[in-house]
Amino acid sequence: MFRGNHPAKIDEKGRLKMPAAFKALVDAQNVTQFFVTSTNGKRAEIYPLPEWEKREEKLARASSLDDAVEEYLNLVNFYGQQVEMDNQGRLLLPPILRTKARLDAEVAVLGKGLHIEVYNLEMFEKEMPAGGMSDDRRKRVAEILSSE
Repeated sequence: MFRGNHPAKIDEKGRLKMPAAFKALVDAQNVTQFFVTSTNGKRAEIYPLPEWEKREEKLARASSLDDAVEEYLNLVNFYGQQVEMDNQGRLLLPPILRTKARLDAEVAVLGKGLHIEVYNLEMFEKEMPAGGMSDDRRKRVAEILSSE
């Protein structure tokens, strides 16, 4: 499970060096292939390829006439590319996504359980709620965590 924030930099060629904590997890599973995509163009979502393939299998079982599935597939394939981690632990982010999400310098690399999200650090910090979570959202999370 990917957890935490690991600030990093995108190099001049558009590569992200996988944070050591995350690299150890993928190395333990012998994963070198990833699917890098986005559903909104504001962040990169990095899935180990085996995790992404599980999502694809679920979507394949859905109706091809489902507009939500069609929209999702259009977005993730427009922004997405399958990439391989190089020997130095770097992943090349797709150019369209790098440009749209401004992933060209300092980034926040957040663990989101089964995948990693990469945000332009400056933009991410600006969008963070100044006072933290709203009471309504905090209550919603509390309900989720207290349910069995």
